[in-house]
Amino acid sequence: MLRTLPQTRLMTVPYRLAAVAAFTALTALSARVSIEIGGPVPFTLQVLVVLLSGLTLGWRDGALSQVAYLALVAANLPVDARMVGAAALAGPTAGFLIGFVPGAAVAGWLAERGGSRLAVRWLAGLAGVAVIYLFGGGLFALTRAIAPIAAWEAVVAPFVGLDMVKALMAAGLTETARAILRH
Repeated sequence: MLRTLPQTRLMTVPYRLAAVAAFTALTALSARVSIEIGGPVPFTLQVLVVLLSGLTLGWRDGALSQVAYLALVAANLPVDARMVGAAALAGPTAGFLIGFVPGAAVAGWLAERGGSRLAVRWLAGLAGVAVIYLFGGGLFALTRAIAPIAAWEAVVAPFVGLDMVKALMAAGLTETARAILRH
């Protein structure tokens, strides 16, 4: 069975909080890689980091790192892709940002139970992406009073292929990230 960071005496609360803070910071930094693709939602590397946080830290700490990231956004710090702070939680990316929390949790939970093979971690990452899409596309459709298929076409479909690659990258980087955090 795949283990996240080992639950040993080395895994003290300060150590775990430092790992959570590191992934919070990485999520904010990955928002800086932002490419406007002509739609309401930009391309960023955040999904890669969100999945990696769940796969590396486990479902609880991975989700906590994303809660901390959302707290920074809600505190009006310009750490989102468009550097608008709390306004991002009222814009077209709001559902995706909110979906980072359960997305990291689902990816981490499935990986913890699924084994250590790359394919299993990739599938766990894809499940995390699906959760992010559910929140992102769902809230986009609700707030704009449009059909779910229209939301899919506008804010989800352009990213499916890229996010499949990001999930594979996160799955491949998981052991390296764990090794870095252990040292």
